Amino acid sequence: MILRGNTYSKTLEMETGITVVTSNKIIEEVKYKVAYLLHGLCGRNGDLADYTMLPAFANDYNIIFIMPEVARSFYTDMKYGLKYFSYITEELPIICKSIFNISSKREDTIIMGASMGGYGALKSALSKPEQYGYCCAFSSPCLYLKEGLEMQRMYGHTEEFKQTYGEQMIKDFHAIFGAELKWDSRYEIMELAKKINHKKTKPIIYATCGTKDHLREDNIRFREEMKMLDFDFIFEEWEGNHDWYFFNESIRRALKKLI
Repeated sequence: MILRGNTYSKTLEMETGITVVTSNKIIEEVKYKVAYLLHGLCGRNGDLADYTMLPAFANDYNIIFIMPEVARSFYTDMKYGLKYFSYITEELPIICKSIFNISSKREDTIIMGASMGGYGALKSALSKPEQYGYCCAFSSPCLYLKEGLEMQRMYGHTEEFKQTYGEQMIKDFHAIFGAELKWDSRYEIMELAKKINHKKTKPIIYATCGTKDHLREDNIRFREEMKMLDFDFIFEEWEGNHDWYFFNESIRRALKKLI
């Protein structure tokens, strides 16, 4: 079953789009597992329901997939914009648990995403490890955000940088991080991982990237650095691009391995 609509968010102070994919099986005696599934930079809340086999996956694993809308925010409480990180990690679970028969248990809660959503999933799970049992990140950007912000500060005014990353992306980062592009360790994936490395409660992380993906170099670097930490961490790569074929296969493999 695919449900599409809007919900009012007190955090965002507006209505916002949401897509929900549920199993067609009715299970009354137990609560469903839940996966918060995060869209990419150029996408919207319904993309992953439209362009992957998500309805079949929901049936196979009895999972409810919750897909929120965050525009181009990189799942951040923006400097000049809306508080999307707070909405995703704090308010959205309360809204969904009040409507759907989903479990509140950490071990039944997954956060996953593709591209920008992969970054959002990692940031959410590592910031709130007590909340998410599993994190799945596919083809994630901004794994080394500090370096990216430094690069934009140095070269963001040049035509070459604008051609490579797009003028809208430059504007997005100014809206998110401010005109000075101020870095904060709360946004840096490896800093978040190191901060909770000593803790007993940590999410199981499954990450993927295609061998032909333009983000592969950073993802391989991320894999090697995560190996040095005390995480239950799985990284897989296979031939693929930054596209729906790869994201669909990543979701399939993630669910097969983790659920």
